[in-house]
Amino acid sequence: MLLQVILSVILLSVVCQAAPGYVIDGRVVGGVDATPAQFPHQISLRNRGSHNCGGSIISRNWVLTAAHCVTNTYENGTIEVYPAKNLNVRAGSNDRFSGGILRQVVEVIVHKDYGNFLNDIAVLRVDTPFIFSSNIQAISLPSQNTPADADIIISGWGRLTHGGDLPRYLQWNTLQSLSLEECQERIKYGYPNMLCLSHEPNNGACNGDSGGPALYKNEIVGIAGFVYGGCGSKNPDGYARVYYFIDWIKAHTDL
Repeated sequence: MLLQVILSVILLSVVCQAAPGYVIDGRVVGGVDATPAQFPHQISLRNRGSHNCGGSIISRNWVLTAAHCVTNTYENGTIEVYPAKNLNVRAGSNDRFSGGILRQVVEVIVHKDYGNFLNDIAVLRVDTPFIFSSNIQAISLPSQNTPADADIIISGWGRLTHGGDLPRYLQWNTLQSLSLEECQERIKYGYPNMLCLSHEPNNGACNGDSGGPALYKNEIVGIAGFVYGGCGSKNPDGYARVYYFIDWIKAHTDL
């Protein structure tokens, strides 16, 4: 069984940290094209000009993403944060190649306890505030803890199939949240700061979706982290549970 960080295939040099006893295997699978302005908070996080991960606008100055999208983790456990100068974001477009606006990242803050796929959260400050419009909007943080058995919407530019191509246009799909007990039983990740999302085979997140949002009642409740057993397997996908990190997010941004 494989535990795989859902990074873009473009970023080949990333070494990620696996949970003890597991091995790293490096469109939203089964998704459909998003309509214009359907996900105005969604951004494409770009490393040296190429799509690397997803992310979400949470204020005029800040973007929320996954820690593993902006770090290298080495075999000795050392974590290196990418230079902000290498990162920018495209906002306001469903096309990962063009449209919308680009903003340079000027500050990268990674959770100090990130590791073993836990606390997989980071915030990015951009050089110029976003100008909100129908295509560019902030997404609200969760007002309640995410319940089990809820329909959760995910979106991203991840691979269309396991080992397949990245889509040009933003994709989305609907998954279901699991209880911590179910998450523990199925993939041994029933931690309070984790959100497990189940799906039918040939659906779910994949490489390139990392850092992207999971939504419930128009609030961001999850940050895409990893897939277990390959993209579109029968196993649930792992997301950081945003409700658990609200205080951390507010302490490190202007919210």
